[in-house]
Amino acid sequence: MNTLSPTRRAFLRQLGTLLAGAAAWPSLTLAGAAGDHATPSVPEGVDAGRGPLDAAVPGTDERIPKIGMGTYITFNVGPDPNARETLAQVLRTFFAMGGGMIDSSPMYGTAEEVLGDLLAKLEDTDGLFSATKVWTRSTSGGEQQIDDSLALWGLDTIDLMQVHNLVNWREHLATMRARRDAGEIRYIGITTSHGRHHDELERIMRDEPIDFVQLTYNIVDRSVEDRLLPLAQDRGIAVIANRPFRRGQLFDRFADHPLPGWVRRLRHRQLGAVLPQVHHCPRSRDLRHTGDFATPAHGAEHGRDVRTAARCRCAT
Repeated sequence: MNTLSPTRRAFLRQLGTLLAGAAAWPSLTLAGAAGDHATPSVPEGVDAGRGPLDAAVPGTDERIPKIGMGTYITFNVGPDPNARETLAQVLRTFFAMGGGMIDSSPMYGTAEEVLGDLLAKLEDTDGLFSATKVWTRSTSGGEQQIDDSLALWGLDTIDLMQVHNLVNWREHLATMRARRDAGEIRYIGITTSHGRHHDELERIMRDEPIDFVQLTYNIVDRSVEDRLLPLAQDRGIAVIANRPFRRGQLFDRFADHPLPGWVRRLRHRQLGAVLPQVHHCPRSRDLRHTGDFATPAHGAEHGRDVRTAARCRCAT
């Protein structure tokens, strides 16, 4: 077994051991060559005998693994057969390691078509929680995008349909409720990114009966802790955290600094196992159980949660 030095740069060299959260990377270290369908390898430091931590969808008995995968850019590969086979390996490992939610959007080019093609060819997709979006100013166009997503994913029902970046949200939410009543959608939600439109998002969360909200949340971008996360907790809205590593910027920012000793004492030898958890450091109240359904680090989610005190040390 290879031994990693306890530095952030060592982590960057081992980035393939990460499972991506929403809007992060889905690159993985896999067993065998590109065309080999052998059982995917287990990332170092992960106990394969223990499943990932999960969280309940508020108001239901359903639980979803906290490991999610985004498809922005990475699945927009068109017909390239080599790229598709690499992504097939990513998906095999994702499901083998207990992954659940996969998040996409019509905005992501060919991502939904590629994803649907690969899912249809996989031997095992147990645990899939499908999440996609409507992204158009046209109400009728939103209807068509829902039809297209069902067809592209090859599903009769989408688990979660979201209004992408609040575009035409009133009309699209009405459409989604009707499609939910028809059995084509299980949950509905709304998204934003880059820390934008938080005031409008807060009004929607207060006034509309939605199931999920997706927003940007990481150790640097923490403004949602002030109002949006407490509101989600109070309203029983599930939270998906996107950009948990700021699309890699956090690794670049801290790459040349050694990992703190307290991180190693918690048995985390990779920064990616810590960052998705430390940003839960509470300010005025304990938000630990609010959770984010799409957290990216595999080692962090397999039965080794970071204590609140340790989160606060890193976040502050």
